[in-house]
Amino acid sequence: MYTFQEQLDRIKEGKGFIAALDQSGGSTPKALLGYGVTADQYKDETEMFQLIHDMRTRVISDKSFSEDKILGVILFEKTMKGLIDNTPVPTYLLDKHIVPFLKVDKGLEDLNEGVKLMKPIPNLEARLTEAKSLGIFGTKMRSVIYEDHTVGIDKIVKQQFSFGKTILAAGLIPILEPEVDIHAKDKSEIEALLKKAILLELGKLEEDQKVILKLTLPSVPDFYKDLVNHAKVLRVFALSGGYDIETANMLLAKNKGVIASFSRALLNDLKFEQSEAEFSSTLNQAIESIYQASIT
Repeated sequence: MYTFQEQLDRIKEGKGFIAALDQSGGSTPKALLGYGVTADQYKDETEMFQLIHDMRTRVISDKSFSEDKILGVILFEKTMKGLIDNTPVPTYLLDKHIVPFLKVDKGLEDLNEGVKLMKPIPNLEARLTEAKSLGIFGTKMRSVIYEDHTVGIDKIVKQQFSFGKTILAAGLIPILEPEVDIHAKDKSEIEALLKKAILLELGKLEEDQKVILKLTLPSVPDFYKDLVNHAKVLRVFALSGGYDIETANMLLAKNKGVIASFSRALLNDLKFEQSEAEFSSTLNQAIESIYQASIT
C-alpha cells in the first residue's frame, strides 16, 4: 500500500514533475481540439467527456508515464470517478506510485479589481470526504491575476488560503494556484505583490499545516526562492500558463527547486490519429524534457 506519508515524502523530496490532466467542462473542447478531435466528432457532453477520458487513459497507461519521471497527477472529478483497465483511476495511479490530486474549483468569477476569483465551491466538505475515500492525496484550485491591483491580489490570496484551510482540515494537501496571466502588462510588479501576500498568509498557518503552491513562472529567475524554502510550503510547482514547451522548460530551468505542473505544454503534441508507437514516442519526449527542466 502506498501510504499517505510515503506520498507526502515523495511530493516533498522526489525528482520529477506533476502532470495536470484536469481540464474541466469549459476547457475540454479546446483540449480535444488540440488533440485533433473536433466538435463535430461528438454529439453531446457525455461523448465529449468519454473522449477526453480516453485521451487521459492513453496518457496515464503509457509505459513512459511512470514513477521515474511523474510524481503526481491532477485529475478532473469525472476522471477521478472513472476507470482504467477496470481499476479506479486514483488506485491505478497509486499502484504506479504516482500521487493523485483532484481539481476542486468550479471556475472563475468575472474580472473585478484586476483578478478573477474562484466561484463558490458547493458541497466542498462532502467532495473532499469522497475524494479521500478514493485515495486522493490533495487538491488543486485556480484563480487568475491580470492586473497590478493590490486589493484584488490580496483577495485572491486570502480566498486561496481560506479554502486551503478547509482542505487541510479534511486531511488533504491543497495546491494553491493564484495564476498570474503571462500577458499581464505589469507581470513582475504583480509577482512582487503576490509573493508578499502569500508570505503573509503562510505566517498565519498552524505549525503542522503545509501547502503546495502552483505559480506562474516568474519574470525574475528564482524570484520565489523564499517560498521554495519556506517551512510551511511542501513544494512549489510551476504552471506553463500558455507558454510552449520549449519556453516553459527554459524558464523553469532558471528556477531552482521549482518543478513543473504542466498541462498544455505536456499534451500539446499528442494527437488522436497517432499510432501507438508515435503517441508513446511523442509523450516520452515531452516527459523527458519537462523532467530535465524540473531537476536542473
